[in-house]
Amino acid sequence: MACDVRMIDRWEMPRSCVSAAMLTELATEHGVAAAHVLRGTGITPQVLKDPTAEITAGQELTLVRNLISHLATVDGLGIAAGKRYHAPSFGPLGFAMISSPTVREALEVVTRWFELSFSFSTLRRHDDDATITVVLDDTGVPADIKCFNTERDLSAICTMIRSLLPSMPILLAGLDIALPEPRYVAKYADIAAAVATELRFGSAVTALHIDAALLPLPLPQANRHIAEMCVQQCATLLQRRRARAGVSGHVRDHLLRRGHAADQDEVARELSMSVRTLRRRLTEEGTSYRELVAETLGMLAEELLRTGMPVEQIADRLGYADASSFTHAFKSWKGMTPGRYARERVGNRTSQPIRAAY
Repeated sequence: MACDVRMIDRWEMPRSCVSAAMLTELATEHGVAAAHVLRGTGITPQVLKDPTAEITAGQELTLVRNLISHLATVDGLGIAAGKRYHAPSFGPLGFAMISSPTVREALEVVTRWFELSFSFSTLRRHDDDATITVVLDDTGVPADIKCFNTERDLSAICTMIRSLLPSMPILLAGLDIALPEPRYVAKYADIAAAVATELRFGSAVTALHIDAALLPLPLPQANRHIAEMCVQQCATLLQRRRARAGVSGHVRDHLLRRGHAADQDEVARELSMSVRTLRRRLTEEGTSYRELVAETLGMLAEELLRTGMPVEQIADRLGYADASSFTHAFKSWKGMTPGRYARERVGNRTSQPIRAAY
């Protein structure tokens, strides 16, 4: 089936594996083996141990379904999960929020970059003179996980609220919850305490109504320089993830599966499009087939150099005619020969991560 960059599948969007790791820990604490929670996700235990690794939203969706099926008798599972989502869990988004100078600017950060959160919902915001309404829109979220998703979102939001203003309650104008009041409503006590307002169950949408008078409040960990730096990181990260979810993402995946370069027409056939269409779509995404090959093979080359594999073997593995051709290509990518890279970079294995989730 042809891929359309203008209609990126929300479930293909990459995200950090941090949330999946926390949910797996939650399962193991309730006696469920990690293997059961990871079944059918394509996520390995090794991936969960790598804080820089990324998975797709669809993979985490499958993990959540596994979690719910194994812990169906645990009341308020989403609430328990949400308590684990502290600022560092969200990478640059979390740090941009807590380092914002005021509540207003923190709210602007989360509104603009909510796509970098771990929610399956989208966020809509409506402002008037007295109230800011933030809607967690779960349209498109599968019915079997809506309760978990909503409870996790609300619990995580309240966990972040405590990080933003730990010394005072946040007096909201109201909190609407698009769920029927559960028998375990007492488990909502932490949420009620954090927002200090009535919880209105059975609402049409889940929405937080924020008193506009709160917006000028300064935040205790404010640092404008750090906030601006983290916002730039958010922009870069979101752009990269969206690109990976488009046609360029499919091209990268194809090249990674092969482990070496492929002809452009072969990749176009796999994506059910002409070479001309492939070139046009990649141009729309701000890249080219040549750039993607260089990026992907460069990443694979770095990984192989980190294993200590000889340059000649790496050249053969990546499909080059000889070590000289590979060395010439590598130098054009990295500005140095593979031998020099191995001497200068591989010695410090943590100094140059190949990819970063944050």
